[in-house]
Amino acid sequence: MTAIALRGLNIAYAGTPVVRDVTLDVAEGESFALVGESGSGKSTVLKAITGLAPEWTGSIEVLGRPAAHHPDRKLARVVQMVFQDPYGSLHPRKTVDAVLTEALAIHGIGDRDARVEAVLRDVGLDRRFRFRYPHQLSGGQRQRVAIARALVLEPRILLLDEPTSALDVSVQAEILNLLKRLRAEHRLTYLLVTHNLPVVSFMCDRVAIMNRGRVVEIAPAAALHDGEFQDSYSRQLYAASGGNSPMESAGR
Repeated sequence: MTAIALRGLNIAYAGTPVVRDVTLDVAEGESFALVGESGSGKSTVLKAITGLAPEWTGSIEVLGRPAAHHPDRKLARVVQMVFQDPYGSLHPRKTVDAVLTEALAIHGIGDRDARVEAVLRDVGLDRRFRFRYPHQLSGGQRQRVAIARALVLEPRILLLDEPTSALDVSVQAEILNLLKRLRAEHRLTYLLVTHNLPVVSFMCDRVAIMNRGRVVEIAPAAALHDGEFQDSYSRQLYAASGGNSPMESAGR
């Protein structure tokens, strides 16, 4: 089954085109990456899927259901997003418990204590973290909470917007390993935005290369090992990255 289907997607901000004619499919259970330079439209695609970038034309389907041009509560039960900055995406005056139970309350989901403690265990945090505030957590712990918030509704799809780029290098590998484990355990589909090609090689099955709002090539992640891309821009991006340097820490 196709988890995410984009057909002729065009997205604008205040009338200015940002994404142009993007067509791609993400299979259920797949980990798929959008890669490109800053400003290429990668994050905007994720925002359009969730209704946070409403000025789009074309077609967006999630698990066979058309997406709306605004945040949709029903869609939120199956697709959640993890943002780049874990501090900015968490309310500074809300405890971890409040952050996690809020989504459950909005959707009328019961058994909240058990769900909160279970999802914290899933992301490697024990119950002591439940009543702490974001400023009492490290960057890696905050991102674990952000991932827990995305998982608490038991979605089938996670949209990951540069989920490790705001973290210290020493912590990035921990979060990548966590995401890889969660995908296997929960049978999740990932759509990952990044500019880091080694992350794609470690995390993903396929990659779409974006340039100035367009997808110029879709390739297997294995192409990152040998640089066998067809499009000239893809080859330039690969060369500029220094090739696929190994994810030494993540692979351990």
